[in-house]
Amino acid sequence: MTKAKTRAWDPAEHLITDEDMAAYLEAALQEGDSALIAAALGDIARAKGMSQIARDAGLGRESLYKALSAEGNPEFATIMKVIAALGLRLHASPSSTAA
Repeated sequence: MTKAKTRAWDPAEHLITDEDMAAYLEAALQEGDSALIAAALGDIARAKGMSQIARDAGLGRESLYKALSAEGNPEFATIMKVIAALGLRLHASPSSTAA
């Protein structure tokens, strides 16, 4: 009996369409965890091509990798540049728990 070969699951491999990417980011935003949001942006950027997204955002590729890594803590301005470079928009709506 041969052993099954496994590899790490990479969400970037499954983000094919713009709708996939928008839904993925929306799910991360709904969680409200800034590290998860940055990681989702990193996954989307890798799916679209990190080098091109870095150029479009006016950032260095290595800086972008670092900012969107698990250890990164990107500034909000960086997040907004990346979102624009990805061709995405943020939306706000009232939460159901708002008083």
